[in-house]
Amino acid sequence: MKVGIVGLGLMGGSLAKALKKYSIASKIFGFVKNKEEEKEILELGLVDELLSFEELKSRVDILILAIPVKAIISYMQDLRDIDKINENLTIIDLGSTKEEIILKIPKNIRKNFVAAHPMAGTENFGPSAAIDNLYEGNTVVLCNLEDNSKIHKDKALKLFQQIGMRIVQMDAKSHDIHASYISHLPHAISFSLANTVMNHENPKEIIALAVGGFKDMSRIAKSSANMWSDVFFQNKKNLLKALDEFEKNLKNLKELVKNDKEDELKELMKKANSLHNIL
Repeated sequence: MKVGIVGLGLMGGSLAKALKKYSIASKIFGFVKNKEEEKEILELGLVDELLSFEELKSRVDILILAIPVKAIISYMQDLRDIDKINENLTIIDLGSTKEEIILKIPKNIRKNFVAAHPMAGTENFGPSAAIDNLYEGNTVVLCNLEDNSKIHKDKALKLFQQIGMRIVQMDAKSHDIHASYISHLPHAISFSLANTVMNHENPKEIIALAVGGFKDMSRIAKSSANMWSDVFFQNKKNLLKALDEFEKNLKNLKELVKNDKEDELKELMKKANSLHNIL
């Protein structure tokens, strides 16, 4: 089986590593729009060969779109003809939001196009961010599989199973609501926390005093601005609702502290503690 990957940063590069580790693909081809990254990708050995996008879609059995959501939607227009070029080509996107992607898939390739979101990642980006074992043991959400033909659904399921992922099936609308709370809201909070501290503290004092909780909470503020601004706008409605609810909880905590309501504050904290009985 030959696999092509568009985008060879954290997600695409780590997937290439996993495909090699488990000997899933006979050949791994890649395509990147940023020509400056090509040398680095080849030096890291992420793919066997870099091709043009036109070559890629005609030479592989599975095409992975490991790029931001806006770019995924844009590339769909260049995939309209694959039912004529290679009707057995399975397309899998790894976008962080799903509903907008599914709505924009051209009808003639809907059966080929598997909408997936691997719930894995780090705060790093670019080809050098690719790591071993990013996917193993983590969950991948596959959306609206009922719209895929059996051959493409089976190929996607097999690929994610072979790299050690747990598979959850969900409709795209539900996925985007859940992702806004579990993934997108934490990033929004982390970016805001980092800016709050940077606007108040001397950089030298941040370095001297920032340990533990601050480091944990601000880690994901190092994430790609291009990628996460795209995610926020693609899931704008759900993220704004999640932010509204977070603001209410933060305001409640603020009022408890302001009014010296120690017992109520402790109860609020204990309720939050119970989250880790679930995780």
